[in-house]
Amino acid sequence: MKRLLSALAAAGILIVTTASSAPAAPADSGRLPVRPAPATQVWATRALSNQPGQQSQVWLRLDVEEMTPRVVTSDGLDSITIKGKVVNVGDRPIEDIELRLERGDPLTGEEDVRQALREPTDAEVVQPNFTRIVDRLEQDESKPFQLTVPLTGPGPTSLLIREPGIYPILANINGTPDFGGRARLAALSTLLPVLALPGGAAPAVPQNPAKITLLWPLADRPRLVTTAPAVLTDDELAGSLAMGGRLWNLLKAYESALAGPLAGGVCLAVDPDLLRTVAAMSEGYEVRGQGPGRGEDDAALWLAQLRLLVGGRCVIALPDADADLVALSRGRLTGLTDLALAGDDVVRDVLDVQPTEGLAWPVDGVLDQQTMADLTSRGVTSLVVDQSAVAGTPGTGPVAFEVPEGKPVTAVRIDGMVSDALQGAATSRPLAGVTTPTETRPVSVQNALAALTFRAGFQSTGQHVVVAPPRRWNAPTGEVDMLLRTTKSLVSGGFATAVGLQSLLAAPPDQTAALSYPVESGAREVPPAVTAAVAASWQQLQQLSESMSQQDAASAEPGDLVDPLRLDLLRTASGAWRGNEDGARDALATAHEEIAGLRSQVTVTEPNSPILLGSADSPIPLSIKNRLDVRVTVRVVIEDTPGIVTKQPVDIVLPARGDLLVRVPVEVLRSGRFPVHVRLVTPNGVDLGERARLEVSSSAYGTITVIITCLAGAALVLLSARRIVRRVRAARAAATQVPDDASGVTPPERSSTS
Repeated sequence: MKRLLSALAAAGILIVTTASSAPAAPADSGRLPVRPAPATQVWATRALSNQPGQQSQVWLRLDVEEMTPRVVTSDGLDSITIKGKVVNVGDRPIEDIELRLERGDPLTGEEDVRQALREPTDAEVVQPNFTRIVDRLEQDESKPFQLTVPLTGPGPTSLLIREPGIYPILANINGTPDFGGRARLAALSTLLPVLALPGGAAPAVPQNPAKITLLWPLADRPRLVTTAPAVLTDDELAGSLAMGGRLWNLLKAYESALAGPLAGGVCLAVDPDLLRTVAAMSEGYEVRGQGPGRGEDDAALWLAQLRLLVGGRCVIALPDADADLVALSRGRLTGLTDLALAGDDVVRDVLDVQPTEGLAWPVDGVLDQQTMADLTSRGVTSLVVDQSAVAGTPGTGPVAFEVPEGKPVTAVRIDGMVSDALQGAATSRPLAGVTTPTETRPVSVQNALAALTFRAGFQSTGQHVVVAPPRRWNAPTGEVDMLLRTTKSLVSGGFATAVGLQSLLAAPPDQTAALSYPVESGAREVPPAVTAAVAASWQQLQQLSESMSQQDAASAEPGDLVDPLRLDLLRTASGAWRGNEDGARDALATAHEEIAGLRSQVTVTEPNSPILLGSADSPIPLSIKNRLDVRVTVRVVIEDTPGIVTKQPVDIVLPARGDLLVRVPVEVLRSGRFPVHVRLVTPNGVDLGERARLEVSSSAYGTITVIITCLAGAALVLLSARRIVRRVRAARAAATQVPDDASGVTPPERSSTS
């Protein structure tokens, strides 16, 4: 027991040497910082003074750089110390800046802790005296501080903690801005777990300790464009893989988790697309528009170390590219869903390890009924879900989801309290007249330590505690290490046991539950407009693939050309773009560019001189180029041109890497020189290459011209014949007019008008 308390006391010390004024990037943001994740944490909190009828004014920023201890134990310190600095970020000097720590009543129930993580509870039950930090702070000036407050002893500065529990703690700063009254100008709230009072009795080890399982994610946002040759959208991943980078630190933390009593309960969850990208980088790569990348050696080293660590260990394949399975299901992108679930092969090929079969962990741990049906129809037999995905089902153990016309699906639940804390749900306490920007997530790990300590130290029901940091976690190294050290201490001291994921999946579920899809998760999905565009591009790609065929056994297969483009479309629906429509549209533009590049490899060559047509049925000669390594079946389409009638197009098979001279049968209806626009399409209508413009010169008469000429000739003949007939009739009439007597007088009845 003494070893446990000593370990917890040691784990409660955080050493911080960096004080960045910029807030840390949110764990689920689409784009991660270029610079490596810092090894230390600054709990940076800015406060806004809101006055009715006036615009919010920023006055002070409070940076807590160190808090000791992080977990209070019987053999630990009897005081709490915080170090940091205050920065005047307002537009005027501030005087009489003072600081004090305040605490609230202990949180003894699970619902109280959950509520405190969602919206921190009252921390003003005990309010010690203020401590002066600085008399006057000029604009843009900062001042370091250190405040030590007794935990249990009497006195005007003590927190007066009398019993173990989870305590809300508030760092409160007051000051007086020039031309203003005294007010609270900054505040930072967190939870302090007190496992035992310093100097008091050690807590009893529970007879039925908590069962801890740690899922350790390695994921990134999609960056790969092509693999042969390897091209990335940017080179930020190089910094993340390098020593001190985000993924490097997470890999070293995973290595640390495997050393010690927690090892049996650790399972790595890796994005296959990240493995594909790093493997491509390790062979040399280009950055689009920037030239050679700089992370080849770092990628090779990171991948080699990962291969060494995962041998014989539990590994989960996340959906490929961490695809948003719900968005794919809603968009009826069944082909992309199949592709997203095929990541096991990538993990097996790159890491030489067999991932857990039939298991899916959707992004955010949530899915709807239709998505679950789509997954189970494709062989998924178990899920990892968030607590919010299980409607009205108490407890933390595995549950069973009923599947129509199928076997129930076992679902392992991620602990909601610890998960909420690591996501940074509680950033600071909303105070009257003081708010804190929501983009700052300063105390996520500290709150997670409180939630984890509550599970292991204050609940003795043997409940399952599945801990899963955010997919693209960007916590400082010191905070990651703190989480692991505290978890190990709880296991080594008997407050918890490490349980492997396979054991959870093998055991009968505790109960049957109904599936729930939170409204807020639906609002964060990859937008339907994006998935609709992906669906159209997917169909076009499928049709393009159908027009291709392998030339011989030594040539490329159509899949070699089309499969990378399918992955580009899958990356467009990545869960990294949840809540980031601009990121999804950028990825979609990249996919469209790559598909257009493939289509441009089959095109019509425009001739240098006009094409002369000597007769009405003279064909138009065209030169067609195929720069692909597969055969392609095409059709020539001549766009509507006055004076040209095209015949039914025929399928033309172009050889791989070859040119072909074809003659397109047409019928010319007029003479002269005029432009003709020609394009190539696949048999099912997909455009290939660019539209070509031809100059056609015709001296021939077309069929209509001949018909018109014949009709005109016939009309002329008819008119001439009519005239001849009339003349003949007139001549005959004149011959029949003979006089009746010698006098030559014509009788009246034989007048010339008869």
